[in-house]
Amino acid sequence: MSVKQLFDLSGRTAIVTGGSRGLGLQIAEALGEMGAKLALTARKKDELDEAVAHLAKMKIEAHAWVCDMGKRETIPGVFDQIFAKLGRVDILVNNAGAVWGAPAEDHPVEAWDKLVSLNLVGTFVMSQQAAKKAMIPAKWGRIVNVASVAGLYASDPATVRTVSYNATKHGVVGMTKQLAAEWGEHGITVNAICPGFFPSKMTQATLDTVGEMVRKVTPTRRLGGPEDLKGLAVLLASEAGRQINGQAIAVDGGAMLI
Repeated sequence: MSVKQLFDLSGRTAIVTGGSRGLGLQIAEALGEMGAKLALTARKKDELDEAVAHLAKMKIEAHAWVCDMGKRETIPGVFDQIFAKLGRVDILVNNAGAVWGAPAEDHPVEAWDKLVSLNLVGTFVMSQQAAKKAMIPAKWGRIVNVASVAGLYASDPATVRTVSYNATKHGVVGMTKQLAAEWGEHGITVNAICPGFFPSKMTQATLDTVGEMVRKVTPTRRLGGPEDLKGLAVLLASEAGRQINGQAIAVDGGAMLI
């Protein structure tokens, strides 16, 4: 196969959870540009409609399903609808997630439960659906979990205090490794992308306060940009990444080196 063929996603179908905006939409753009047909999920229909229209302008076919990934009981039904309409699911990008900032001693247990349900349980249930119903029967699949550098080490309390987010993202990294070990024999790879600070709705408040400090301690002296996850996402979703399995790859400009 040529290099172009290795990265080509023509004929593939990809689900991107939390795909209506931010990092999820950026990854959807990349997969669509390489030929994949897209199924986007998110909680808000208006944002999904905007994302589908945006992708259509790029000549990318995308369909949308409203789904709250924090409500585990709804996930199998949504997956079945996607599978029935599109006929296959080759790629799953688990991007939907949330963060909660509070000192650990004051962190609400209710917020802890919310993040576990969305960031960890929702990611597992959607992965389980995709593997059991589509990828294992097809003997081919790519699961890409969007974790975080907060799933690789502790965050500096001077920057953020996000114990539930860190705990769930560490869980996503651990789950990635275990699923990779169990499902590799079926032609499925499972990897995690671990972004550092990228401007988004979720990080805006933090970056407004500490963004300049983060830049100064990052070797590249910049935050993540709108193209910085795209190449890695395509690699992990394509035939080019077939021997990359169970990895958690930081995309943070080298900040975790310091």
